[in-house]
Amino acid sequence: MTMTSSRRNPPSRRRGGGGGGEGGSRSGAGDRRRGRRIRLTLAVCVSLLVLVVGGAGWIYLQLNGNINTFDAGGLSDDRPTGSSKGENVLVIGSDARTGGNNALGGGDTNDIGRSDTAFLLHVYADHQHAVGVSIPRDSLVTIPPCKLPDGTWTKAQNNTVFNAAYSIGQTPQGNPACTQNTVENLTGLRVDHTVVVDFKGFAGLTEVVGGVQVCLPQDVYERDLSPHRATRGQLLFPKGLQTVSGKKALDYVRIRHGIGDGSDIGRIKRQQAFVSSLLKEIKSNGLTPTNLLPLADAATKSLTVDPGLGSADKLISFAMSLKDIDLHNTKFITIPWRYQGERVAIVHPDADALWAALKADRTLDGHDASGRKTTPHTPASPTPEPTVSGNGRAIAVYNGTTTRGLAARAATTLTTHGFTVTTTATAHAHNHTTTLIEYGPGQQSTAQAVAALFPGAQLQPVTAPGVSVVLGQTYADTPAASAAPTAVPSKVAHDARSADDNPCSNLTYG
Repeated sequence: MTMTSSRRNPPSRRRGGGGGGEGGSRSGAGDRRRGRRIRLTLAVCVSLLVLVVGGAGWIYLQLNGNINTFDAGGLSDDRPTGSSKGENVLVIGSDARTGGNNALGGGDTNDIGRSDTAFLLHVYADHQHAVGVSIPRDSLVTIPPCKLPDGTWTKAQNNTVFNAAYSIGQTPQGNPACTQNTVENLTGLRVDHTVVVDFKGFAGLTEVVGGVQVCLPQDVYERDLSPHRATRGQLLFPKGLQTVSGKKALDYVRIRHGIGDGSDIGRIKRQQAFVSSLLKEIKSNGLTPTNLLPLADAATKSLTVDPGLGSADKLISFAMSLKDIDLHNTKFITIPWRYQGERVAIVHPDADALWAALKADRTLDGHDASGRKTTPHTPASPTPEPTVSGNGRAIAVYNGTTTRGLAARAATTLTTHGFTVTTTATAHAHNHTTTLIEYGPGQQSTAQAVAALFPGAQLQPVTAPGVSVVLGQTYADTPAASAAPTAVPSKVAHDARSADDNPCSNLTYG
């Protein structure tokens, strides 16, 4: 009976429920519903997180798959030492027709790769300033030994046009390592990274940012882009400010004839204005990983880089390191130049002073951008230099060693003392121990004045006219003067373009 009664009427449960039994049941159901909602929310969040992470991972894998690298074995074994905490990045615009580029630029897909444009971007050590130095493709330079596809190396080629370096080996892909070797030989600066962008990569970048503003001083027609046309063709660009992207952007930076003076120098100035506008668009969108990923995807589809930038994380990390550089502090200039017939000669010592300033992390107006913290101190007494006045007398300088950058260093010393340096080049022999001052008839007094700036140098009379300095290993072993140049020549600085300049400013070049 007791058992039966307890089964029919469990006292503890009924008392425990009482009037509040129904309320307790509703509370339990509510807890269960809230639990289900929390679990659902967590599931959605986790799913989204998986999608985001998975998507980013997929994008990174895609970027890694896009990136092509060139063979670092083609770089010289005798490279300049890095003396700055900044970075030097060589940017090459290739006119290769492979990989579908002929659809944008025309031409034969089997033709050899050439460099349409090139500039050396120096990112100062403070990572708040940068300058891009354009090198005209017809500049006469020394192309040092470069590696061929069969593994052999060429001999140095003197007085050769700059863009020939990219074509050494005669392959459709070109030779970025040879161009990098040539730039290092020319500047005495170590190139930390090299980036090659072809037509497709360039066009894709401009489309991702939504177009780039350019400004034309006149109407431009198809014949201006292709001068062999019988008629002027359709209007490509109306006069004035406009936004271009894709193939139209490519046409703008490639156009040369029928606008401005029709020269490659004029085209370089248009390219500098275009890159400035492109940087404005990128900066206005914000340098964040989210915004950089589509840019990187567009660029890497047609990008070739050195192995040091050969992965998505390295490439994006490098791009993020530039986010603090202000547009006004980003300058574009052209290497000091003059015409030599139909070619372009590099002007010395102006170019040497430019490379020395960049090596010392001095801006174009002479400010220290090394990022070093300075503390007040009593300066040490400098070693007195000999009192020498060059009075504009012409001197040629040749590097007779395997140490890079010596000719530029000596040229800076000579010009500081009033000499005019007409040539800086590599000597035929690289095994000179002692510096030689070679002088022609009637030039002994000039040679003696020059010798005062190179302790231990030997004077040597020759039959050829003029005075030449052939630098030896003793000069290479002498520590360079610690005083950095205060500024590059005023004309170089005056011709600089800031990335924040109005696209319609300084349109004399067209």
